[in-house]
Order: sequence, then C-alpha cells, then structure tokens
Amino acid sequence: MNGMTGISSLQATNDEIDEMNTILVVAAHPDDEALGCGGTIAKRVAEGDEVHLLFVADGVGARGGDAASASNQRQRACDSAAEILSVSSISHLGFPDNKLDSVPLLDVIQRIEQKLAEILPSVVYTHHPGDLNVDHRLTCEAVMTACRPLPGSSVNEIYFFEVISSSEWSLPGAEVFSPNVFEDITGYLETKMKALEAYAEEMRPAPHSRSYEHLRSLALHRGHSVGFDAAEAFVLARQRR
Repeated sequence: MNGMTGISSLQATNDEIDEMNTILVVAAHPDDEALGCGGTIAKRVAEGDEVHLLFVADGVGARGGDAASASNQRQRACDSAAEILSVSSISHLGFPDNKLDSVPLLDVIQRIEQKLAEILPSVVYTHHPGDLNVDHRLTCEAVMTACRPLPGSSVNEIYFFEVISSSEWSLPGAEVFSPNVFEDITGYLETKMKALEAYAEEMRPAPHSRSYEHLRSLALHRGHSVGFDAAEAFVLARQRR
C-alpha cells in the first residue's frame, strides 16, 4: 500500500511538471509588460510557470535630454518590476525608441527568433496590432512572423495584451482591441500595482489614461465584465492543440 501511495505521488508530481509552461512576454518597452499583463505574469509564476521578458526598444531614446541617465533609470525600474513579478529572465534588444520603423523588420524578427530558439516557449504574450504606438505595432508584426507555425515550433498559444494610452487610442479604421480571453487576477492585482509603482516615472496623474487610478479601474472593469473581481484582457491570436 505504501508503494502504491508513492507511485501515485510521483505520478502527480510528473503530471504537474508536464502542465508547466515556459512563457515569453515580448514587449516594445520596459513598463509595457506591467501595464499589459503584470497580474497575469505574477499569477503564472505563482502557478509554477517560467516567465521570461524580452524588450525590443529602450523606451527612452526618443525623449531627448540625458539619454544615458534616463536609460539607467528605466533599467533600474525594469529590474525592480521584474523582481516584484518574479520573472526568470530579462533580455533587451536595444532597438531605438519610437523608431522601429527605421529598422529593417527582418533584424527585429531574427533577434526574436534567437530568443525563441533559446528558451522554447509554449506561450507568447505581445502587443495588439492596432495600437497607436508604432513600436507596439511593429513588435507585434515581428513576433507573429517569428512565431509562424512551422513544423517543430514550440509556440502553441499567442496572446495580444492591451497597453493603456496606446491600445485605446488607436487610429480610426485600425483594428480595435476586442478581448476574447480574460485572466482572473483577483489575487494578483496588488502585485501588478506594485510593479507599476516601480515605473513611477512613466505613470501620470489622474485623469490621464495611464494613471494608477485608471489601471486599477480597468482591472476591475475587465473583471466585472466576466464575473471576476479583477482581470486582465487579451486577444487570443493563435492556439494549436
């Protein structure tokens, strides 16, 4: 009987391991990950998944002023947010901020492909293609190209997240963010808010769209619209079983 119990316990452990996912979040800039899916990242990590962050652009180069100082400050904020969210790794491609349209798209795609080959994620989160920000749109295009469903690809699911002050400000006629997946982050909303506090320099006072008050209200709205206390919303771009 003790032997049977041991086998059952081992089987349960193996089943849990089989259910674990390696997840890659590809964001244009540091802070997009916390804005778009910070609660989901925290939840996935708590459930045993391994989450990696890949940032395409530096997020500060287009602002002028002391670029080196701003870059260092953004890096510290990124590191703090990543520690709060307990991610496994952070990578930066270092392409110019708000100038991805000046870079050959193939260069971005190939760098993303390198990261995909390195960690072999089964799930990828990235930007919505209808965002106002050009870096967001091109990051999405590069990810979808890098994750094309070739034989042997590790990627089984791709989700688009929303980034407030970009997704809701899309151009007339652009694809509208219309979520069809809602992740319950009721137990992780405060972790998301702490990660956003790490990016205090990027936040704005209410009634700006990118304010703490609005981000909390958005989480409540997304949750209440599907019967949760709080949620993050996504568009399922691709799923294969």
